[in-house]
Amino acid sequence: MSDIDPLIITLGMFGAMFVMLMLGTPLSWALLTVGMGFAYFLWGAGALDLLTISAFSSMDNFILVALPMFIFMGLMLERSGITDDLFEMMNKLMGAQPGGLGVGTIILCALIAAMAGVSGAATVSLGVIALPAMLKRGYSKKLATGTIMAGGALGFLIPPSVLMILYAFLAKESIGKLFAAGLMPGLMLAGLYILYILIISRVNPKIAPPLAVKEQVDWKGKLVSLKALILPGSLIVAVLLCIILGLTSPTEASAIGAAGAIICAAVYRTLTWKMLKDVLMDTTKLMGMLIWITLTALFFSKVYIGLGAGFLLQDLIDDYELAPMMVILAMLACYFVLGMFLDDFAIVFITVPLFVPIVEFLGFDPVWFAILFIVSMQTAYLTPPFGIIYFICDRWHHHL
Repeated sequence: MSDIDPLIITLGMFGAMFVMLMLGTPLSWALLTVGMGFAYFLWGAGALDLLTISAFSSMDNFILVALPMFIFMGLMLERSGITDDLFEMMNKLMGAQPGGLGVGTIILCALIAAMAGVSGAATVSLGVIALPAMLKRGYSKKLATGTIMAGGALGFLIPPSVLMILYAFLAKESIGKLFAAGLMPGLMLAGLYILYILIISRVNPKIAPPLAVKEQVDWKGKLVSLKALILPGSLIVAVLLCIILGLTSPTEASAIGAAGAIICAAVYRTLTWKMLKDVLMDTTKLMGMLIWITLTALFFSKVYIGLGAGFLLQDLIDDYELAPMMVILAMLACYFVLGMFLDDFAIVFITVPLFVPIVEFLGFDPVWFAILFIVSMQTAYLTPPFGIIYFICDRWHHHL
């Protein structure tokens, strides 16, 4: 059985998985079924032992503790009322300028990304708050929805990103390095979005008009509105500095963030037992999904590599003498296409164990490639036919 062509193994395992996904099978069950099927066919009852060992070894990692902490932090801040105050602050600070609400929305998306860690959190929040406000003031529907979708995807790059934590876990990289590497590209991308809104609103003021004079506030009102930034800003800076400066481990910083989020909710007087219970339940549901995908995806990759197919791509690169940069571009194109049909968690679990060894084999910096991967995911998340953020924003668009 060990003499089976790696190409056949690759086509068989991935082909079977994609067929099951197209039939509507949950990702974790598709990965588990295909992995167990191939392992049992080739190794017999020993496949069950491999699954057990893989599950225990996967969960024995302190990094994973950061996941529920950051998810809890984001959900708690989202429901504390902070987002409403931040949008009102941006409204007062930026609204007098053409495109000001759009610019403020992008800045707020970056702030929510730094608070939540999950891409899409800003899209959900601002789909309720910012979208009606922009449409009410005469903004183009395309510009308003596009601004929220593009800004919502910043959660991939701006730390603390849950996707970066999962990438670091799978690639055995430093979370701190990934966070530090992703911060500047995330801010640069937000800056490009802002520049685009400012330019297009100057060229055609009708699609992004400024606030009416009666809604504008003076400089004193703008300065007073900045108080909304004190609590969330302090929490974001504290968590990121702890990680980037190495004062604490990312897991310890996530605990600080979770505790800080509870304090913020208490200060805003929105902390109740029901709210705490709902946030804990939602965190548990999301973590349950992530853990199942983690276990089954790692088992799938171990079976694939154990069958001798793990070096298939390296052999193809050697045989055809492919240029290293062309291989990287092909990987990024692969991510872009997969992002049209699969969510980010599915893609990272399926591809990272296969692609990262290739990146290292080609001599590239894995952290550099990680940022390229995250940017690709951000772009793919916005791309039809199945860009998830598109559906989130479209839901609120049709409610109006």
